[in-house]
Formats: sequence, C-alpha cells, structure tokens
Amino acid sequence: MITSDNVFTVTAIATECGILKLNEEMDDGSVVEGVTFRNYTKEERLKKVNKICVVARSSPFDKLLMVQCLKKKGHVVAVNGDGINDAPAIKEAVIGLSMGIQGMEVAKESSDIVILDDNFASLATVLRWGRCVYNHIQKFIQFQLTVNVAALTINFVAAVSAGEVRLTAVQLLWVDLVMDTLGL
Repeated sequence: MITSDNVFTVTAIATECGILKLNEEMDDGSVVEGVTFRNYTKEERLKKVNKICVVARSSPFDKLLMVQCLKKKGHVVAVNGDGINDAPAIKEAVIGLSMGIQGMEVAKESSDIVILDDNFASLATVLRWGRCVYNHIQKFIQFQLTVNVAALTINFVAAVSAGEVRLTAVQLLWVDLVMDTLGL
C-alpha cells in the first residue's frame, strides 16, 4: 500500500484491510515513509522491497521506484490510481488499473484496464474475468494453430503425392470456416 497519508492513518487502514497484522511493529521494516524509501541505495531498496508492506507520505516518484524494484525482483506488479501523479507508476506496472468516473484522463490513458464503476471491490471481478478471457484466448489460438497446420499439411501431402491440389482455395476457406465455428 503506497499512499501520501501519514504513517498512523495508513497503519490503521492497512491493519483494518489485513495488509498488516494487528500490533505489528513499525520498526521491523514493513512500514516506511516515502523519504526513507527514496533515500535507500538501489541495493538496499532491492534487499528490503519484499519486506515492505506500507509506504506512507510517499511521492509519485516513490511509487515508480517501488514498481521498478518489484519488477526487477521478478514480481508481477499491478498499480491502481486515479490521478496525474499515478500515471508513471501505472504505465510502468505490468497491469495498470485506473478509475473510470473520478479518474483523470492521463491515468486512464496510461492504464491497461479502466474500472468503470470506481468500486475497488470490482478489482477482484476484473482480475478474475481478465484471467478467464486470457486463458480462453490462449486455448483458441492453440486450437487455430493446430487445426490450420493440420489442414495445410494434409493438403500439401495430398498435392505432393497425387501431383495435383485436391482442395481449391475456396474449399479450404469453407473447411476453415467450419473448423472455426467448432472452436468457438
């Protein structure tokens, strides 16, 4: 959780959301201020980034640094924002999300997904549907490649062995159309 609010407010909200455990010490490095995070060296940032749960009093540059560090560590990073200051981090993230109603146009253009109802609870639904659609696209492409390579191979082998092409281009298009409807 990265925000510009003060440490005590952010700690209370993070505890309520389940990001921090109740009575977790701020001295263990899970809660830092943006200035502290910004002043770490690159090596320190990379070393401590996995332990940090909350960044308070952060600047837009801190958000961008956090995204870059997490990506360098191999994490899949999603950033949600609604303002101009969030745009660089949204753009840098693997998945950028913005709010559709209250969000600034710059944030919407920088993001991959726009949450139209501005309801943060919709995020889980967006991710579930996104993964589902992605899986279906992968399966459809795999089906298409398999079917089309098989059809071309059969037609090529028939043409080489018989000395003439058995299926014309129009017939191949009809076969492809029938096979495409089966894939849907």
